[in-house]
Amino acid sequence: MATILVTGGTGTLGRPLVDRLLDDGHDVRSLSRRPHTGMARPRPRSYAVDLRDGTGLAEAVAGVDVIVHCASTPAGGDAEAAGQLVAAAKAAGIPHLVYISIVGVDRVPIGYYRTKLAVERLIEDSGIGWTVLRTTQFHDLVLDVIKAGARSPVLPLPTGVRVQPVEVREVAARLAELAAGEPAGRVTDLGGPEVLDARELVRATLEAGGRRRLVLPLWLPGAAAAALRRGGNLTPEHADGRRTYAEFLAERAGGG
Repeated sequence: MATILVTGGTGTLGRPLVDRLLDDGHDVRSLSRRPHTGMARPRPRSYAVDLRDGTGLAEAVAGVDVIVHCASTPAGGDAEAAGQLVAAAKAAGIPHLVYISIVGVDRVPIGYYRTKLAVERLIEDSGIGWTVLRTTQFHDLVLDVIKAGARSPVLPLPTGVRVQPVEVREVAARLAELAAGEPAGRVTDLGGPEVLDARELVRATLEAGGRRRLVLPLWLPGAAAAALRRGGNLTPEHADGRRTYAEFLAERAGGG
């Protein structure tokens, strides 16, 4: 078994990943700016580190076999954080860095996607053994976006946009498998089992929550919206996820 450090260990992906690695018998360290609560038993060793300044990072990576880099924020700073992590990993002689990225970072010109692509390239050029997995959007993200829009009585619906939502626990399982293996470079993308248009997703979410909203079709301008309408965020040839969005909503409604 390996000693594995997970950055963003209390996040949407970090939590199930930490749990999976612990279940697999690994010695797990979790790096996050927030404390752990309600985590699996045994708990991981927790390190409170802000990757943007790197304070305490050297201690967290000392003696680690693999880093799985999940920490990310659309608010900015990911490139700087990755630079700190790569420098610390090289100084500590860590042989394997696994990075979670997004399908379409090289096709959809969104600022956050451009940063994810830049981090991919930083890791590829680092001299460290590396593995990069790109996935489609998590079920949780789709739900959060629709719930945010449903706060208003009129819910804007981007026309022509499709999404291929994937179960975060399936992503965690794949990352755990990759972390336990040798550096593999860019591996096969992981997409959800079905491609759904925005209207289908909104209707299913509203019905699951017992809500009624006026849905307003909205044509989004710009290159990013055009790339989404072309399916730049999709990987239908790798629809390897198993759990559907409807099953995810049913579990949420049942308190699971």
